[in-house]
Amino acid sequence: MSTPVRTRFCPSPTGTVHVGVMRAALFNWAYAKHTGGQFVFRIEDTDEARNTEESYRHLLDSLRWLGLEWDEGPEVGGPHGPYRQSERGEVYRDVLAELLEAGHAYESFSTPEEVAARRVAAGQDPKQGYDGADRETTEAQKAAFRAEGRQPVLRLRMPDTDLSWDDLVRGEVTFAAGAVPDFVLARAGGQPLYTLVNPVDDALMGITDVLRGEDLLSSTPRQLALYTALTDVGLAQGAPRFGHLPLVMGEGNKKLSKRDPTSNLDLYRERGFLPEGLVNYLALLGWAIADDRDVFSPAELVEAFDVRRVSPNAARFDLKKAEAINATHLRALPVEEFVARVTPYLADAGLVDPTPTPEQQRVLDTIAPLAQERMVVLSEAVGLLGFLFREQPEYDEAAVAKQLTGPDAVEVLDAATAALTALPEWTTEAVEAALKQALVEELGRKPRQAFGPVRVAISGRTVSPPLYESMELLGREASLARLAAAREVAAR
Repeated sequence: MSTPVRTRFCPSPTGTVHVGVMRAALFNWAYAKHTGGQFVFRIEDTDEARNTEESYRHLLDSLRWLGLEWDEGPEVGGPHGPYRQSERGEVYRDVLAELLEAGHAYESFSTPEEVAARRVAAGQDPKQGYDGADRETTEAQKAAFRAEGRQPVLRLRMPDTDLSWDDLVRGEVTFAAGAVPDFVLARAGGQPLYTLVNPVDDALMGITDVLRGEDLLSSTPRQLALYTALTDVGLAQGAPRFGHLPLVMGEGNKKLSKRDPTSNLDLYRERGFLPEGLVNYLALLGWAIADDRDVFSPAELVEAFDVRRVSPNAARFDLKKAEAINATHLRALPVEEFVARVTPYLADAGLVDPTPTPEQQRVLDTIAPLAQERMVVLSEAVGLLGFLFREQPEYDEAAVAKQLTGPDAVEVLDAATAALTALPEWTTEAVEAALKQALVEELGRKPRQAFGPVRVAISGRTVSPPLYESMELLGREASLARLAAAREVAAR
């Protein structure tokens, strides 16, 4: 490549952040970083009715949370600003004027009804769209239309040749001459449309490569024609390379829509996905680092990313696989890092202080290596570890029904209490030995029957960190109090 790669991400700040959109951002970022190029971030916020400042801020925060820092754009700056379309109106007006003067754009007064009527009269399908009838409108005709109160839209004069490109993902793509009608660049009144502003911004910002969803593939011939016109008037240096990324599908093999809750990036952040875990999974939606490897770091992604190896086939968002990938990253964290990341979730639940007390920190540091192996996302720490920071555990109803009902549970809890009360030292090893002796050897219970009631008594759940270590952390007094409280439940 003769020039450094410059990619871009240009979302509209409307509503929630879609994981498919962030996959596109990720691929553009990885491609730029892999090639030593630049990643440009800009905002398409000309739709005043739908865009909000809150969504704009949320987009910036989401990119930063994922680690997708941009080289140019909002709050970073750069030589091609401003980076919000709402601030570039004068730029677009000047471009339109140049295209009109050069004859690449023209005024079109035909109404949709008139276009459809002409198509029908010619024996054509009106769905073919605009028919080019205004290309040669005379000045006198234009004056007559204006006298009627009509305002023209501005259209680009499409070439009468095939339009082809070598797609970075899909290979050679061709649209036949005449397949794409002259399209509107600006509404009546002069408001520029996406069909103009997006390619203009790419041209003026020196974007060399455009990676975007395959749903936009049909608009590429229009962009190529506009780039030809922009190059002719000296505003561009040819068209960028295009790569159309596979769609992200949801359940039922349908495109993952914004209405589908699994499409919302916030869902994963709130549940406690690690950003590096989610980046890893998003990268797998159309790309693979190797046939036999699914887990990698963002740095390894950048090192290996090859846009020509992106698959053109649709990618299905598999929540179970996303969770499995995240769990692998979570378990690979150094213990100190795991504690630092899980603490805010415990603090938000009121279980520990935002800056844990020395005792809370001791418990966290001790239980962390054991809890880390049992968790998929950080938010699970609230349910898994909450019993260690409460006076009494919060009983799970299903766990109580399964383990704390009837005389068998009472017998187990009584035997456990007797064995532990007489224990000379309160250590993990001593607690384990005493319970196994009392419940398995003396009562003759199978381990699951023996320790299930004790686990629910101590933690309130059937799944918890290792039982004996948890009881050592709680201490003798708290553990015996929980066994007594559970016996009352079981005896009802």
